[in-house]
Amino acid sequence: MSLHAIARDYVDGSVVGEHCHVGGQLIHATAGVMQIRAAQRLWLVPPRRALWIPPRLAHALRARGDVSLRTLYIETACAQRLLGDVPRGFVVPTLVRELILRMLDPCAASDGERIGRLTAVLVDELADLDPEGVALSMPSDPRLARVCAGILARPGEEHRIDELARRAGASVRTLRRLAHHELGCPLSTWRQQARILSAVPMLIAGESVTGTAQALGYETTGAFAAMFRRFVGMSPREYSTSCG
Repeated sequence: MSLHAIARDYVDGSVVGEHCHVGGQLIHATAGVMQIRAAQRLWLVPPRRALWIPPRLAHALRARGDVSLRTLYIETACAQRLLGDVPRGFVVPTLVRELILRMLDPCAASDGERIGRLTAVLVDELADLDPEGVALSMPSDPRLARVCAGILARPGEEHRIDELARRAGASVRTLRRLAHHELGCPLSTWRQQARILSAVPMLIAGESVTGTAQALGYETTGAFAAMFRRFVGMSPREYSTSCG
């Protein structure tokens, strides 16, 4: 199996426009948070997590903080059999992370037999990755897309439904219908999810749970922690620790 690792570093705010690869890509960062738009979803990939991008799937990236990207490219013939044909988030165990870093070592890269052994172990480990991902559904309708972009740009604001409808150039009823159809939930629920998504880069950057809750407009830290657990499956502190 052909599998190779690439190291790239991005400063905060760097953007890689929509593109695709012939083979599959396992996007993984050892530092910082990578925001990825793919298949009408917005994903966040913090340290110790990865996002699988199948072959030829268009995606775009943005660095949330300074990012050290350590990513794997897998040949088309084996990519879908190994990790599937849809984007999926995974937990990256220490062994997998270290194998990726070892493949990037100049001494290993120049030793074909060693790379072959590392690849064999890595392929076995990739087949057993535990799925986990933080993602947000994104709309295709331009009216709803404007609304969602505004919420993501200012996640801590109240965003009244009548004001959102005015920005979209649609009635409140139309906006609610679009949200149910394209997001699969009421816009108020999507906004709560967007706030939690926005919390992840803040927590990874070292912001306190209380400071993050206040910045995102929560009245109490407890309310923020409860919503975070509902969306992510663990408390903010547990999640931050798991990414460290």
